[in-house]
Amino acid sequence: MALTLRPFTVADETEALAAHAELALDGFEFLLETEQARPWPEYVARLAEVARGENLAPDRVRATLLVADVDGQVVGRSSIRFALNSWLENFGGHIGYGVRPAFRRRGYATGILRQSLAICASEGLDRVLVTCDDDNVASSRTIENCGGVLDDRRTKPTGEVVRRYWVPTA
Repeated sequence: MALTLRPFTVADETEALAAHAELALDGFEFLLETEQARPWPEYVARLAEVARGENLAPDRVRATLLVADVDGQVVGRSSIRFALNSWLENFGGHIGYGVRPAFRRRGYATGILRQSLAICASEGLDRVLVTCDDDNVASSRTIENCGGVLDDRRTKPTGEVVRRYWVPTA
């Protein structure tokens, strides 16, 4: 069972929406830009635009949202931002990833992060910022296992504390 990161397709709609609902229970946004309700094919087309850096709002950066696929099943996702704005530099980082609850503790988070780091390297980034909630022990371990070095902890305006790690891409 090989994990593959790939762009979302029209065929992913049912599983992607199920994953979004599952992870919403954890306070995690699986799909991005969901505040703009649109038909799924338009959503997939919008993701491709953002990946090309087209039609971005002034506070957004070029990014790609990729599904983590194992044998045709959506097990998670990665959001890779190719630049940092102020919010990303402080709290969000270059890479955000998530794994559906039924697929946790199988090494998928590490696989998603490693493949995301390789994509960042191919885009010319030598090191990237990866963040996680201060109390997310599993994510902290994943980041550290991929070479992440804790830079600091910062408090969001909401009061949540975020760990900020710098991770080499090579």
